[in-house]
Amino acid sequence: MGCTNSVYKKKKKKIVPEISIFAPILRIPMHSDLQRLLRGFVPSDLADRIAAIRNQIALVGEDTGGSAVSDLIRALEQYLPLLLGLTKKEYGLQELVEFRWRELGEEREVRISKLISILFSSRKILELFLRVDDNDDDDDVDDDEQEICVSNSWFELLCVVHMMAMLTLMEANEKLIPKESSLSERLVSADCMRDAVDLLLKAAGYLNFCVLDVLPRLPQDLKSRLPSDMQDNVLEAISHQALAQGTELQLGLAVHSKNATLSVKRRLACEQLSFYAQAHCCLSDKNESNAVLKKQLFFLKWKHLEAKAAAYYYHSLILDKGTEPSCHLSAVCCVLAAEELLVESKKACLTFCLADPITRCPPPWGAMKHLQKKIPETAAKKTQMYTYLLDQEKGLKSLPELPEFQLSLKPDEYELPEADPAWGCGKFGFPEQTLKKHLDHDEKESKS
Repeated sequence: MGCTNSVYKKKKKKIVPEISIFAPILRIPMHSDLQRLLRGFVPSDLADRIAAIRNQIALVGEDTGGSAVSDLIRALEQYLPLLLGLTKKEYGLQELVEFRWRELGEEREVRISKLISILFSSRKILELFLRVDDNDDDDDVDDDEQEICVSNSWFELLCVVHMMAMLTLMEANEKLIPKESSLSERLVSADCMRDAVDLLLKAAGYLNFCVLDVLPRLPQDLKSRLPSDMQDNVLEAISHQALAQGTELQLGLAVHSKNATLSVKRRLACEQLSFYAQAHCCLSDKNESNAVLKKQLFFLKWKHLEAKAAAYYYHSLILDKGTEPSCHLSAVCCVLAAEELLVESKKACLTFCLADPITRCPPPWGAMKHLQKKIPETAAKKTQMYTYLLDQEKGLKSLPELPEFQLSLKPDEYELPEADPAWGCGKFGFPEQTLKKHLDHDEKESKS
């Protein structure tokens, strides 16, 4: 642990981040004395391993701000087999340990540092601002709090897999933002885009596993009190969003491929639009006063408008291949709609970037870099070419409907690893002592 501390203690200078793949929130475990809590219930060497790896995750997450993605995912994968034994009903340990997690972000750090420097002598005011709750008898789950405390091992499993999903989204984002990228231009290689698609499918698989396999195991009263960003509909929204962005990357690859037909490009644009619509639908009844969800909704609106502009653009190109005057008129309607949607998407992008926490406006890249140039050019050209049709029809007719397609991308299937062999070895056994005796032992030890 000492080595880990020396490696990760130095933090990078904080800058306004640039977002291509949006990971709404990252939670990290808080340091805890699991050896004491597990004493007498599991062998000491197993308790030490569980505590050590969990505290390592907490340390690395805290000291790097979550930027050590590969190291954190590796540590979480090592922690899972150890954690799984606590979820086994036959061991009776599901509600023994109290697990604490907190949001990772600058807001809490800034608030604490200011309060300590100005009001460190006034505990009462400090507690008012930080909402310190000294009563730890009950599970503490509150949307307004950045810390969560729950005595349930399935909740711990939910948090671990959720963290793996968010880290995977962050890793996909890193793939799409080259270190040498400028503020005005971004060049992303095809290999990086393909790698990002794989990561997005993996993240969607983690989230689906949370919704289908973990949340149903939590007591109903606990599920109803989970933070809004860990509710099933929000997790589903992030999964759909990941699939939408995977499809967006596929469209970007198709745009630069000589073998991709207009039909393929239109299909990808329409599928992308459907995924974003599903994600937005999942959040339609959520409270927009929540800062995290508000930022996510702004992101979805922005990307939905971009996807719709792309879909109408490629639909217009296909309609224009028809021989009837009505086909050309419909094509003009579609490309003008795409141009208007493109303008609105730029406004939505700015709104997203200015929403808390502030992020940088990304330069055009991928499919949108191509479309931001082609849509206005094509709209001007087609309007001029078919002016006579517009005059004959006395304006534009109703906008044609976009075709619907079966969605191609599916989340990866995620399965939990096997429990650590230490949970099933022959010498393993639990002492016959009650929880009261276990706690009494701790109380006597603390007094001595």
